[in-house]
Amino acid sequence: ALLKDTNTYKGVVIKYSEPLEARKPKRRWRLYVFKGDQELPMYQIHRQSAYLIGRERAICDLPVDHPSCSKQHAVLQYRLMDYKRDNGTMGRRVVPYIIDLGSANGTFLNNQKIDSQRYYELQENDVIKFGFSTREYVLLHEDSANNLEPTEGYEDEGTEIKQEPVDPPKG
Repeated sequence: ALLKDTNTYKGVVIKYSEPLEARKPKRRWRLYVFKGDQELPMYQIHRQSAYLIGRERAICDLPVDHPSCSKQHAVLQYRLMDYKRDNGTMGRRVVPYIIDLGSANGTFLNNQKIDSQRYYELQENDVIKFGFSTREYVLLHEDSANNLEPTEGYEDEGTEIKQEPVDPPKG
């Protein structure tokens, strides 16, 4: 009952809450959409820390209309993560992840069905599919075509998301 009050948007209970390490990326990521050989409009996906994907257009950031997709199907989430540089020192960067929200027909990463409720790190050129939709979503960033910089050495601390303070439970 408490969750319903805290995690609703436009009157709809959201199945997902962002983790503490959620960040908005500085790198300009994009999702290119293909249906067969046809290229559909591309999504700019760097303006917020998470994108809800599903059929419920009132609340989803990236709508999918295929009947095999759930109302709240998956989330593309950016997270600030530690990594080891080539010289052995540690760095931090914002990394994109996909998580399936317990959808009926699954989320596919490079044609492999992913487990529900588990984060999967996304790499440049990964292909994501939802349910039985034939649309393919290819993850690229603004420098992908030019190969201007190696993805491995890219530093991106991102932009911190304002977390609402959580009141301790009363009672």
